[in-house]
Amino acid sequence: MAMKNDSSVIEFILMGLTDQPKLQLPLFFLLSLNCVVTVMGNLSLINLICLNSHLHTPMYFFLFNLSFIDLCYSFVITPKMLMSFISERNIISFTGCMTQLFFYCFFVSSECYVLTAMAYDRYVAICKPLLYTVTMSTKFCSLLMSGSYMMGCAGAMVHTGCMIKLIFCDSNIINHYMCDIFPLLQLSCSSTYANELVVSIIVVTVISASSPIIFVSYALILFNILHMSSPKGWSKAFSTCGSHIITVGLFYGFGMLAHVKPSSSGFVEQGKFFSVFYTNVVPMLNPLIYSLRNKDVRLALKKTVKRITN
Repeated sequence: MAMKNDSSVIEFILMGLTDQPKLQLPLFFLLSLNCVVTVMGNLSLINLICLNSHLHTPMYFFLFNLSFIDLCYSFVITPKMLMSFISERNIISFTGCMTQLFFYCFFVSSECYVLTAMAYDRYVAICKPLLYTVTMSTKFCSLLMSGSYMMGCAGAMVHTGCMIKLIFCDSNIINHYMCDIFPLLQLSCSSTYANELVVSIIVVTVISASSPIIFVSYALILFNILHMSSPKGWSKAFSTCGSHIITVGLFYGFGMLAHVKPSSSGFVEQGKFFSVFYTNVVPMLNPLIYSLRNKDVRLALKKTVKRITN
């Protein structure tokens, strides 16, 4: 995709998360620590899944992909975000901005579909355990992941392609810490109607494709749990689904708060605040949520540590 248009703007300036001098250094160290924990946590989970054969199951295959996406977030978003705290002018080229926008949209959409696949996996595991191995075959899981990445890539290409066609005349200051869609649309001196229409269509497509499957899957899981006679079965089912429910709630909750546009003038500042949670905090929490609440992951960690120490 050629990064060329008729704009006079060849670079953008990212304003960052805040313009208050007193907060710059504390936020820099806090988000640097967040980045280190995110990278180490997700890399550790990826390595545990690869090195332990008892984790080579559909559930951990999806978790592997979720950790991979969360790891990529830290490399796409965080470096330029940290630069805004320590440099006077955090400059990003037009090509760099469009590249960041593409990968940001790609990973956000892909994570939505991966979380959807994980919900369906839990439904089959709890509601149809005898058919689990047949239904969630290696081929089917690979198709689900390939479809997730293809859908995410298609949406990102459409978003980025429409953004490249816009004309940016004078202002090049993005009131954000990354090249997000709405802050960029505010800078354009050409009509953004088509872009806003594309955003609406893609968001509706992603939500309509993922939300019903997640809701129906967990409705059926809850119905199945309520008809279990054994309290031990309840506990096992809830422990199996609990981590995923927390992850879905955090990702979708903060995502909606960041991008559902209210009528107030403080939308951009609110959007920046909430977007920090699902681009920085949620990717950091996911490996902790799945490792602390999961006996298999804790067992794999103990075996791996014991193997290294010996």
